[in-house]
Amino acid sequence: MAIKFQYNKTSLGDLGKQLKMRQKALPTIKSKESALRSEVKRAKDSAAAYRSQLDSLIASYDYMKVLWGEFDCTLLRISDVELSTQKIAGVRIPQLKEVRFEQKPFDLFCTPAWYSDGVELLKRLAKLGIEFEVYNRQMELLDYARRKTTQKVNLYEKVQIPGYEDAIRKIKRFMEDEENLSKSAQKIVKTRQQAAAREGNAQ
Repeated sequence: MAIKFQYNKTSLGDLGKQLKMRQKALPTIKSKESALRSEVKRAKDSAAAYRSQLDSLIASYDYMKVLWGEFDCTLLRISDVELSTQKIAGVRIPQLKEVRFEQKPFDLFCTPAWYSDGVELLKRLAKLGIEFEVYNRQMELLDYARRKTTQKVNLYEKVQIPGYEDAIRKIKRFMEDEENLSKSAQKIVKTRQQAAAREGNAQ
């Protein structure tokens, strides 16, 4: 990114302000990136734990596969998933508050004995599945924010700060050269005036 500037004091002052602002902001952005990195890992680990619990629960009831064919699927449905939002390092992420189920009554005498266990199992499976999805979404949102923050850190650290420092150096060097030329020109003019004055006095 080429930094636009002019070789004057106003431009030098503006560039100085921009540089200071970025140098001051960089540590904050770096700590945000670090916080986001650890939050991404936490969300990823939580999502993996819920996925593992879900797989284990499914595997533990594998022997019931044949029975599910006779289960009445209309007995249970998710009526509502209540989410809240939480801010972590400036990123709004979803938090699972509650999963509400709507359960139809069924006759305990006319249905197979395992139906009650089946309903409870489905509730647990649904809740674990939703918790996995929520943590997965948290991970996606946090990781996106982390990538954006890393880009900003790299932009400041590798492009803008060195760019502003280089531009300031160029302006200062130009102004010093201009001042030296001005002084040299003044010396030459003064020397000529003195020489002319001496010649005038000699006549």
